[in-house]
Amino acid sequence: MTDVISTSRDADRFWSRIANELAQAIGQGVYAPGVRLPSEHSLAQQFGVNRHTIRRSLASLVQRGLVNASQGRGTFVASFAVELVLGKRTRHRHSLRHAGLRGALQVLKSALVEAGSDEAKALCVPEGSALLYLQVLGEGAGQPLHVSERFFPLPRFANLAQEVHNTGSISEAFARHGVADYLRQESRISARLPEKDVAELLAQSVSRPALLVTSVNVDTEGVPIEFSKAWFAGDRVTLTVNHHDS
Repeated sequence: MTDVISTSRDADRFWSRIANELAQAIGQGVYAPGVRLPSEHSLAQQFGVNRHTIRRSLASLVQRGLVNASQGRGTFVASFAVELVLGKRTRHRHSLRHAGLRGALQVLKSALVEAGSDEAKALCVPEGSALLYLQVLGEGAGQPLHVSERFFPLPRFANLAQEVHNTGSISEAFARHGVADYLRQESRISARLPEKDVAELLAQSVSRPALLVTSVNVDTEGVPIEFSKAWFAGDRVTLTVNHHDS
């Protein structure tokens, strides 16, 4: 019985590892958008596994939105498909590295605003409290992946806008404000039609839904430090929620 369980687990590791390797190859441009992947037989020879294992790997990529399968024609890479992971420690650059891409964050707007009811509730501050507002564009491989509205409590993060501008990273900007680590407290995901300005930034049509992720980040003491609303390009991004992020 032990041998059977071990063999089953080995098979699971094989197909998931192959799926991840193919996903990284897609993200790195080894297989360009619209290109047909090698046949099941070729992939089986390449990875030294049977075709059933390859089929499971390809089925996983289809579920993740990275490829499209056409019966009798093969499996084709979706138009600029990239998988981003939402975990307890979601970081833009880390997600891109996982997908085999390079990218950074760009601050489009910054302002001092007063907390409305949503921001006040999320950040546990009184309504009307002073907040730092940033509109941020996240890019990967030269493509816009998400645009977000982010709110930070003041005066704790008074210089954060400049630090994000300098580093292209929220995490590094937080670190320069004494926050070495932080966690995602919650994320809510829904599909919405984007406003015109958001659609333009994402380089997509207003008639194509975007994925809206509303989230709250807290420091290691559980104090809210960021409330954000991020719109992800629905036709080029797949979001995976990782409940085992450490």
